[in-house]
Amino acid sequence: MSDYLHIQNIHKDFSGLKVLTGVEFKVKEKERHAVIGPNGAGKTTLFNIISGKFKPSSGAILFKGKDISGKPSHILNHRGLSRSFQITNVFQELSVFDNILSGVRSRYGLRYHFFKKPGSDRKICEKVEAILEEVGLSDVKDQPASSLSYGQQRALEIGITLSTEPELILLDEPTAGMTREETDQAIKMIDKVTAGRTLIVIEHDMEVVFSLANTISVLHYGTILVSDSPDKIRNDQRVKDAYLGEG
Repeated sequence: MSDYLHIQNIHKDFSGLKVLTGVEFKVKEKERHAVIGPNGAGKTTLFNIISGKFKPSSGAILFKGKDISGKPSHILNHRGLSRSFQITNVFQELSVFDNILSGVRSRYGLRYHFFKKPGSDRKICEKVEAILEEVGLSDVKDQPASSLSYGQQRALEIGITLSTEPELILLDEPTAGMTREETDQAIKMIDKVTAGRTLIVIEHDMEVVFSLANTISVLHYGTILVSDSPDKIRNDQRVKDAYLGEG
């Protein structure tokens, strides 16, 4: 497997406040890569840079060999990169079906047509139905998103992420705020829907990290402390001291 995503010496500061100070790691195609670290380590800032929300102060992001540093999110989306957010980001007043539909239509460059119902294309609707099945929301597809439980809303957001047919998926704390039962269900769902895709996930719940990731990078004080396999990370004294704790 070749290097699919290369984070090259990324620095980011906000009005003199240094948040990232030389982040460097690689992600291989179809790898499941977790980024962990204590609060304030810069994880979400890093995600914002990879996904095009922020521009790096210096350094580069190479995706499939091309520099995507500072490219806007919609351009990256069309290149195969899609990202979910730490805070649930769905259209609350739309139905579950229409939330997914909006993403599928944007993927194919389809806009609303005054004389045509947005869900009237059979192939588009079949694609929406398949995604709803994947994320376990078929039974509530006609309900407004606002009526869903918190765990279902997170599943819907992942469904929206999938709706653009991404090759590379970025998930920012996908199980934050969930109960243990919801988290266990989310792990199974994420494992299924990311099969055959490249995944980068930020997550505090180490059960989620060790269940999903085959490589873990530890972000500490704005730089990567270590990147390695889950077993080696679990037993790395530096990681224990910085984040995991002896427990």
